[in-house]
Formats: sequence, structure tokens, C-alpha cells
Amino acid sequence: MAFEELKENSENIQEQVGKFVDANIEYYKLHSFKIVMKSTTAILKFSLILFAVIMVLFFSSIALALVLGAYFCSFPLGFLTVGGIYVLIAIVLYLIRDKMVERPILEKFSGIFFNE
Repeated sequence: MAFEELKENSENIQEQVGKFVDANIEYYKLHSFKIVMKSTTAILKFSLILFAVIMVLFFSSIALALVLGAYFCSFPLGFLTVGGIYVLIAIVLYLIRDKMVERPILEKFSGIFFNE
């Protein structure tokens, strides 16, 4: 009798362990899906905002180059001046790239992956 009760209990434990493993697998699938979707939507939002900013910057640059060209009485000089401004901005951004790029991206994606 004790052997049969023990056998029934072990079968019950095996069932419960199987259900537990299946539930954990489903949980981690959903958790992985959530992380992938949050990352994908964050990248998509960033890309759309970046595209809009680039378009504004492009047309503003052309307008500034035309204004400077009219001021200097030489349109090539106006475009060259705007190009020089962008070279200076690129140098400054290169010098401070760690503070502006790496840290915010690491903080954002660390929040997505580890806090939720």
C-alpha cells in the first residue's frame, strides 16, 4: 500500500514538474518577445525621428547656404561656409561621443532588458 501511494505521488510530482517546465518555457518566450518588440519599436521610433531631423537639417542647411551666399556675394562660398560649420560640429561631436552616444544608449537598452 505504501508503495502504491508513493508511486501515485511520484506520478503527481512528475505531472507538476512537467506543467512547471511548460509554464516557464511559455513565460520566457513571452518575455523574450516583449524585449524584442520594445527594442524594435524603440529603434523604429528613433529612426523616424532621425529621418525628420535630417530632412529639417537638410533644408535648413540649403537655406542658410543661400543666405550666406547672398551675404558674401558668392553662392559657392556660402555652401563652403555651411560645410565648414558641419566639419566643426563633427569634430566637437567626435570629441564628446562617449557622453552623448554610448551612455544614453546603454542606459536605455539596459532599462529595457534588465528592469522589465
